[in-house]
Amino acid sequence: KMLLNGKERIEDLTENDFSILIDQKGVDMKIGLDIASLAYKKQVDQIVLISGDSDFVPASKLARREGIDFILDSLGEKVKDDLSLHIDGLKTHIDSLKPINKTQLLTTDL
Repeated sequence: KMLLNGKERIEDLTENDFSILIDQKGVDMKIGLDIASLAYKKQVDQIVLISGDSDFVPASKLARREGIDFILDSLGEKVKDDLSLHIDGLKTHIDSLKPINKTQLLTTDL
């Protein structure tokens, strides 16, 4: 408020003036609804979910019942048993991800 009221300048802000608020209300539910919608409307043949969360068991079961090939990428993490029962395949590309060297990025021709 002080910044908006002109009582404080951007230059006066320090690291302690900032905080990160991460709020994921209903994200799993929204993803589940998207999966259900895609499956019921037959808009896709395959869904690749990047997660290992067993909250997606109902969505994966529904998609498979509708004939959708349901692939999971758990980013190298262990998949919960109840979820692994309801997927058609497990792939991960985490091994192919490498840290980016900023110097190399700046000098690489694109």
